[in-house]
Amino acid sequence: MEIQELKNKKDVAPNRENDETCCVPTLIEPALGVKQARKAADVFNALADPTRLTILSLIARSERGEACVCDLTASFNMGQPSISHHLKILKDADLIQGDKRGKWVYYSLVAGRDEEIKGLLDTILKIPLGV
Repeated sequence: MEIQELKNKKDVAPNRENDETCCVPTLIEPALGVKQARKAADVFNALADPTRLTILSLIARSERGEACVCDLTASFNMGQPSISHHLKILKDADLIQGDKRGKWVYYSLVAGRDEEIKGLLDTILKIPLGV
């Protein structure tokens, strides 16, 4: 074959429609059911915001394992209503819990939730827990 013919052959994409070896559909079972996937999506949605990740970090790193909403609010350059909104999302995702003491609420991480989330990632992505 001449050089020009070889160049022309490279430029032509293979016809996959007639190539039976290209793709054979297989049935794959999902790692999560519909309800589990919705619940996981809620958790990942809650974790997908920098402010909420920072709130979780502040709570986790606090000396007593809890943080007062007044301390959380003081840590950000945003108003109390915005912080409350983020706290509600974290609470709805069952990542934090609140304990009202007088007029203040103290937030802590839900015990064992971190291991559940690691396990969820392992289930979905086949990531070992030690990573």
